[in-house]
Amino acid sequence: MTAFKSDFLNVLQERGFIHQCSDVEGLDALAAQGQATAYVGYDCTAPSLHIGNYLTMMMLYWLQQSGNKPITLMGGGTTMVGDPSGKDESRALRSLEEIEANKASIRGVFAKVLRYGFRRQRCSHARQCRMADQAELDRDAARHRPAFSPSTAC
Repeated sequence: MTAFKSDFLNVLQERGFIHQCSDVEGLDALAAQGQATAYVGYDCTAPSLHIGNYLTMMMLYWLQQSGNKPITLMGGGTTMVGDPSGKDESRALRSLEEIEANKASIRGVFAKVLRYGFRRQRCSHARQCRMADQAELDRDAARHRPAFSPSTAC
């Protein structure tokens, strides 16, 4: 077991969160100085999250508890587009009202785990998608493109 300089990585390692890391020394140095920032995106397809989201929420919690900055991105724009992940069926499309209601409900979950204020940030890219009417274009185009794969990324 490697001892890290940062409380953040020590806690994650103790709890079995770390399998591999591309620049563990760099991350450890940033986290030890309270300079690490991480974000996790969550789709607003339902009024609650699933158990898989709990792992990333806890990672953000420990990041914040160790003096670093977590950011939660509420994927309102992604939720408007649907699910272009190559599944047999696309995710059911949600109305803006339903997305906003789901987002408000999920926000309540995060309020129990993360502190609000300058050390915690939550944002949504739905506003930008609505402004540009890009979501409708993306939704229509998503059905015709292959799913992202690291092996096909440039």
